[in-house]
Amino acid sequence: MAGSRSERLLSLLQALRRHRFPVSGGDLAAETGVSLRTLYRDIASLRAQGAAIEGEAGIGYVLRPGFLLPPIMLTAEEIEALVLGSRWVEKVSDVKLAAAASQALAKIAAVLPDEMGDMLDQTALIVGPRDIPAETADIPLLRAAIRQERKLKITYRDDSGRTSQRIIWPFGLAYFERVRVVVAWCELRQDFRHFRTDRIDTLEETGQRCGKRRAVLLAQWRANMAASGVRPETADRN
Repeated sequence: MAGSRSERLLSLLQALRRHRFPVSGGDLAAETGVSLRTLYRDIASLRAQGAAIEGEAGIGYVLRPGFLLPPIMLTAEEIEALVLGSRWVEKVSDVKLAAAASQALAKIAAVLPDEMGDMLDQTALIVGPRDIPAETADIPLLRAAIRQERKLKITYRDDSGRTSQRIIWPFGLAYFERVRVVVAWCELRQDFRHFRTDRIDTLEETGQRCGKRRAVLLAQWRANMAASGVRPETADRN
């Protein structure tokens, strides 16, 4: 079956990626559960598809770094995961991100074999309706600020209805069952804060870069969260 062969080749690629140094054909065959003869045939097939596999029988094989997995090499479960993820994004995200999810899935469908392409339409995984408060923040602008590591000026309304002006360094956007939460460093509080997007009344670009890189902020925030045990969707101590 084409699907089974695709899954077998994918398993071989993943096995090769786990080894930084040449690994023997016998070890690869045992790791992927095929005969040595089938392994040699599969290596030849992958090479024909562009995989940079170096080595030969009796010496060992290694996958040259940088090889990109062709979209055709997907298992049935991976296709279902992509469909479910795309449908979830379409339900809970802003219009631009929802459209991007649909377009990405269409690009994948265009390069899949016919029998796998049919699975995209026939999968029975369904995302139910979501009860999310009306959005007030410009989510695409917020996502762009996170990507570009830019400060934002916001007017925020707390759970008592009081408003305040903040300069924040946004570095994460969390999607929960009923709310979306911006994870950021707040210059006013000099600490990490969580801002519900449905309580952000205004949001403006400042043109300034954040004081720290996103990766650094994310690592520090995770450490703080682990130490405090606070859940972002319930935190509103602004």
